[in-house]
Amino acid sequence: MKKWIVVLFALLPSLVLAAGGNVHLDKANNDLTDQASLQNGAKLFMNYCFGCHSTQYQRYERIANDLGIPVELAKENLVFDPNAKIGDLMVNSMPQKQAAAWFGAAPPDLTLVARVRGVDWLYTYLRSFYADPSRPFGVNNITFPNVGMPHVLEELQGIPMPVYETEVVDGEEVQVIVGTKSNGRGELSEGEYDEAVRDLVNFLEYSGDPVKLERHALGWWVMGFLVIFSIIVVLLKKEYWRDVH
Repeated sequence: MKKWIVVLFALLPSLVLAAGGNVHLDKANNDLTDQASLQNGAKLFMNYCFGCHSTQYQRYERIANDLGIPVELAKENLVFDPNAKIGDLMVNSMPQKQAAAWFGAAPPDLTLVARVRGVDWLYTYLRSFYADPSRPFGVNNITFPNVGMPHVLEELQGIPMPVYETEVVDGEEVQVIVGTKSNGRGELSEGEYDEAVRDLVNFLEYSGDPVKLERHALGWWVMGFLVIFSIIVVLLKKEYWRDVH
């Protein structure tokens, strides 16, 4: 019982992150078998997200082994805390109380966020920031209005500007934000940025369920065993009852 209570409280911060209105979600089309994508996603997460968001239910060594990254290379490029060991949980050094004062709420742990909200939501969310001078960090988000975090991937995407369309609401024409368009000053092109976000979301999906592929593969073996076992049971039943009938 205590274990389930711990898991529930671990999910609560991610549920807060997932709050938002109903919007069209783009398909992430993740591929957990794409090891290069997962490696790039891990790199992006550690460089752009880990400063604020931990993945405290994952270990550096597990990620290195699962993603095919040599341990020494992982220690050099993924473990930023000089006091951390390769077998440690991935917890950043940001003080929670100070983070809550800076951002209005402590940044949630992201280990399970892909399982809580879904990969399509994450993929759409990370591509829905737009410049909004009225907000504390100068950005807003279509998927998560009045978001409380900065656009940490801005140097990759460039400054995303809102794209408006005119819609009729209650008989009046209003300007509605329907998308964003980068100013083109980012390090990546639009297509490259979408791929980078997909890699990041791919990594977060893996992080939330590291044994997903193994479980699915095992499931096929179990189904095969049940089919064969059922055939044997039917044949045995017929053989057992043959003389009776």
